Amino acid sequence: MTFSDSHAHVYSPQFKPDQDEMLQRAYEHGIETIFMPNIDHDSIEAMLDVEARYPSQCFAMMGLHPCHVTRNLQRELYEVEEWLSRRPFAAVGECGIDLYWDKTLLAEQQEALRVQVALAKQHHLPLVLHTRDAFRETADIIAEAQDGTLRGVFHCFSGTPAEAEEVVRLGFKLGIGGVATFKNGGLDKVLPGLGLEHVLLETDCPYLAPVPHRGKRNEPAYVPLVARRVAELLDISVEEVAQATTRNTLALFGEAGVR
Repeated sequence: MTFSDSHAHVYSPQFKPDQDEMLQRAYEHGIETIFMPNIDHDSIEAMLDVEARYPSQCFAMMGLHPCHVTRNLQRELYEVEEWLSRRPFAAVGECGIDLYWDKTLLAEQQEALRVQVALAKQHHLPLVLHTRDAFRETADIIAEAQDGTLRGVFHCFSGTPAEAEEVVRLGFKLGIGGVATFKNGGLDKVLPGLGLEHVLLETDCPYLAPVPHRGKRNEPAYVPLVARRVAELLDISVEEVAQATTRNTLALFGEAGVR
């Protein structure tokens, strides 16, 4: 079986001691493609270094994470725009709105998201959306901008069945990760009502490790654990989950040159 990790921060400092070994483990567990969302200007160099060393396995995105939006967001957005005009990327992201840590910069986060939505349209790229405690705020911006050309994924989805249906109506996919394996994660009520064609698998590593590694550092080699849980909830084989979700991921990010 082969898998794709649609959202992994494998360039994170947490992987510095064993990055090569970690990526080798991923490959040994069938993770043939890994998509890396950017955070801000400080993460670009490390991300592109991983891509340069693993050009057939790791693929970079370009965006500004909502938790790194400040009142002086123009510099960061200019950097994103410059990089997108310079070379190919798999997607614009990760971008979105996060109201879990700080609600005082909502207006700035909304502005940053609208700019990145426009960049996604300009460059014909998918969006990778972060929506922590901010599904409504994020979905409203996507809805107002959706003209039939926007596509992407609501990553690390942990919302309600109604929210999942709204994501599908918007023409987006749902990124499913370690939360699916949590006892009270809530995705047992969401996934059975979804078609597999709407699902991508992800780790969001080094965060949100699935059971039985919950609370420890996450890594792409754990994608099959998420796939197993999705298979259980949908009453299908792990092979079907692997095949469909990998196909969905490569179709969404195909302009990165992955086939």
